[in-house]
Amino acid sequence: MNAGVATSGVSEKVEGFRFRRLEKPEEFRQVAEVERAVVGADSAALGSLPVGLQRVLQDNGGLVIGAFADIYLAGISASLIGWDGATLYHYSLLTAVRPEYQNHHLGFQLKAAQRDEVLRIGLKEIRWVFDPLQSRTAWLHVHRLGARPDRYFPHYFGQLSDPANEGLETDRMRAVWTLESPDVIARLAGSGPSAKDNEARWGRSSRMVETEPGESGIRVPTAVAEPEGPSAHLEVPFDLALVRQHEPKSLRRWRHATRDAFRAATDLGYAVDDFVVVAPEHERRSFYLLSLANSRPDGAPSSS
Repeated sequence: MNAGVATSGVSEKVEGFRFRRLEKPEEFRQVAEVERAVVGADSAALGSLPVGLQRVLQDNGGLVIGAFADIYLAGISASLIGWDGATLYHYSLLTAVRPEYQNHHLGFQLKAAQRDEVLRIGLKEIRWVFDPLQSRTAWLHVHRLGARPDRYFPHYFGQLSDPANEGLETDRMRAVWTLESPDVIARLAGSGPSAKDNEARWGRSSRMVETEPGESGIRVPTAVAEPEGPSAHLEVPFDLALVRQHEPKSLRRWRHATRDAFRAATDLGYAVDDFVVVAPEHERRSFYLLSLANSRPDGAPSSS
């Protein structure tokens, strides 16, 4: 499987990797090693995809796709068929890349491989949830792939004890990836909005989350405002791990400020349609871009 390499614009970054369905028990067993490398060896959150479940998924409409460096499993993406009473889709359970390969664009390429396989099955949509405070994840899902967050779930998984979630309520946003939309096809081909366009739009958007540097110099939220005008931006930490390390007391403030902001935006008819990183005064900062339903760049209505 080539995973859309020809249209991704990053084929040179994934040279030497093969993307295909896992087939053998020893390949399925490597998935736990990938999870352990990503989540942490001492985490109690391991084992989310036992070998038996992977086999069942692979043989019954689900997908377990690997990125292989020779016979070494560098990354994994797994999904299953979902049904909400009206739409049949694939629900993505997991996409994980070993830390040593996280600068090889494998997350993007694994999602592209997943898209190819889901289209081959005959479905047109993939959904999943992600932590809205994880800037790197949001950049990949919303900006690079063109998925659109449409729902916000407070404390979705309850309390989790792994390093990425410990001490933080597990709020999640649902992403809906419409696989054949013109915007998705353009972004996969590297033809999405330019950095210059994004910065210009950010500059003319209303601010929803006020922030200021904390004692460590890491930004912390100070206030939340309702969106105004056709476009708004909503700030999240540029690096949540640095917040956890240097401003741990602000983790709860970040969670509740962004939760309140997303709820206010939804109530007023705004929806996320992009994610940007800008560097005003040489400081890198991360923002969701939102717009009203009748003024979205892609012309699509927002979801409730």
